[in-house]
Amino acid sequence: MGARVVDVVVVGAGVIGAACADALSSAGLRVTVLDRGPLASGTSAAGEGNILVSDKEPGPELDLALSSLSRWPTLVGGTDIEWDPKGGLVVATGDPAPLAHFAAVQREAGIDARWITPAEALEREPHLTTRVTAAVHYPQDAQVQPVLATQALLSNVRRRGGVLRPGVTVVGLDARGVHTSEGIIACDHVVNACGPWSGEVSRTLGAPIAIAPRRGMVLVTAPLPPTVRHKVYDADYVGAVASGDADLQTSTVVESTAAGTILIGSSRERVGFDESIRVRVLRELARKAVALFPTLADVPVMRAYGGFRPYAPDHLPVIGADPRVPGLWHATGHEGAGIGLAAATGALLAELLTGVTPHLNPTPFRVDRPGVLECA
Repeated sequence: MGARVVDVVVVGAGVIGAACADALSSAGLRVTVLDRGPLASGTSAAGEGNILVSDKEPGPELDLALSSLSRWPTLVGGTDIEWDPKGGLVVATGDPAPLAHFAAVQREAGIDARWITPAEALEREPHLTTRVTAAVHYPQDAQVQPVLATQALLSNVRRRGGVLRPGVTVVGLDARGVHTSEGIIACDHVVNACGPWSGEVSRTLGAPIAIAPRRGMVLVTAPLPPTVRHKVYDADYVGAVASGDADLQTSTVVESTAAGTILIGSSRERVGFDESIRVRVLRELARKAVALFPTLADVPVMRAYGGFRPYAPDHLPVIGADPRVPGLWHATGHEGAGIGLAAATGALLAELLTGVTPHLNPTPFRVDRPGVLECA
C-alpha cells in the first residue's frame, strides 16, 4: 500500500479502538475510526470501568495492566471520566490459604497487596459480612466511567484532525483499501479493534483469529447512601476470570458508582451472541452479593444489563501485526479487562506500527501464537 489520504483505519470505536486511535493520532498519523454502530456503544458501554491489578497473576497481562494504570490519570487531560482510585478489597469467607498465596506471588511482582485481618476489612467496609476469614487490600485498583473514558479518547482523536464515522460497516479489505458500506477508504494500515466481534471481522478482512464472545451480566441497585467504599470481590473471582469453561461461572463483585448505585456482578458464560436476560444468572448474582453484603437484601434493583467480552483461548490480548495480510493489525481479546488494559494497548500498538521500540515485550501478545490462529 502506498501513501494515502488516511494512514490508519481503526475498526471499532470501543475503548480499545479509541485508545489505539488516540495513540496513533498522537504519533502524527492520520486516523479514521469506523464503527457499525454508535460510538462507544458496544462492550465498553456494558462494563463497570474497572482498572485492576488485583485479579492478575504475574506475567504479561499484569505488566500491561501496570503500564495502563500509570497512563490513565493523564491520558485524557482534565476531562471528567469519573476517575476514582478507590482501591480493591478481595475477601475470603473460607480457607484463606489460596488468597494468601496469590497475594504473596503478586507482592513478589511489585504489586501493593496488603494482607489485612477480618477486623480491618470490616473497618474498611462496615457493611461486609462477619463471615470474612481474611482479606487483601489493593490500593492501586481504580475505576472510571467507561463511556466517558472512551468518548474522551475519541475526542482527542477528533481534536488532532482524525475522523470518526459511526454507522459504517466494514465488508472487505484488499490492496485498494478498506471496503465499507459507504465505499472504499484507501489507507496504509487497518486495525481490527472490534472486541467480541473481532473474530467475525477478522474473517471479513481475510485473516481469521480465534476471538469469541463471552457473556456477562450486571445488576444495578437504586442509588444508596455511601455503602460500599472499594471494589469488593470474593477470592473465587480470580479463578472465574482465568477459567476457560464455557458453562456459567459466577463470583461476587460489588462496587459503588459516582451516582450512588451499586453494581453487582459477575458472570461469565459462552453462549455466542445470545442477548437474552437470564433470570437464573441474576438470582445467583443477587444471592452471592447478599451473602457478602447482607445489608443489600432489602435494596431494590433498578435494572440489569449484559454485554459480551472478547475471549481469547489463552486469556491474553492479541496485539500486533497479522503476518498473513500486509497492513492488517489486531488489538482485541482483552475479555473483561479492556478498560484497564486500553491505555497500554494503544501505546504498544502505536509503537509497533510506527517502528518505535516498544515499552513492553510484545511477544506474548503476538497474533501468530498457538491457539489464536490454529483455532480460528
